[in-house]
Amino acid sequence: MADETVLEVHGLTKRFGALTAVNSVDIGFAKNKITLIIGPNGSGKTTLLNCITGVYKPDEGHVVYNGQDITGEPLHKVARRGLIRTFQIPMPLSKLTVLENLLVGYQHNRGEKLWWSLLRRSWLHQEEDAVKKAFDILGLLGLDHMWDRPSEELSGGQLKLLEIGKALMADAQTILTDEPVGSINPILAHDLFGHVVNLTSQLGITFIMIEHRLQIAADYADYVYAMIEGRIVSEGEPDQVLNDPKVIEGYLR
Repeated sequence: MADETVLEVHGLTKRFGALTAVNSVDIGFAKNKITLIIGPNGSGKTTLLNCITGVYKPDEGHVVYNGQDITGEPLHKVARRGLIRTFQIPMPLSKLTVLENLLVGYQHNRGEKLWWSLLRRSWLHQEEDAVKKAFDILGLLGLDHMWDRPSEELSGGQLKLLEIGKALMADAQTILTDEPVGSINPILAHDLFGHVVNLTSQLGITFIMIEHRLQIAADYADYVYAMIEGRIVSEGEPDQVLNDPKVIEGYLR
């Protein structure tokens, strides 16, 4: 890939007993781009994301983010670096409002620490900054009109956008998502990808996305990796990968 690479995986392997879910994968992700990882169920896509983000520790290989080896770091430390994943099933705090769900993800508030909480003047401005940041993000995601609604009232597509918003509140620079449009109707799916494109262009966010709905996702992707039986079998621009005989035979047929 000619673009600047923000995330690299070298020889990554993850086993579960006799099953090798990810098998010596070498892969790179370009900065400020949208990259898809495609493949049949059980091909190792989600396990790969889990190894990258610290959910699992790989058995072999290395993960390098912004030039630093982060292999085996726990999830919370990886997230502090700005590498944050969302999950296939959103799990918001359903009784909190949309705004409150975003504010939970804000990481810089001194008022949450016992000592600083006694010194109100030292953290009040941070509360104000957090609210402003949350409203800015809601505006980018088209959720600003829902700010005071309980998150349980959101549609499936809006919940996926809320998950992305929570990642942005935590200062994500690279967001990994697992089937972001998997259960929402095509109109909302295109709307979600439209917001993803805007976040990439306006904020410089890098997106790495597992997705099965290729007829929608391919229109928005800059690059695609196809994964089958734990290995990368094809990579390139969407049309190139989707017309690769190995991908057609092993996944699309």
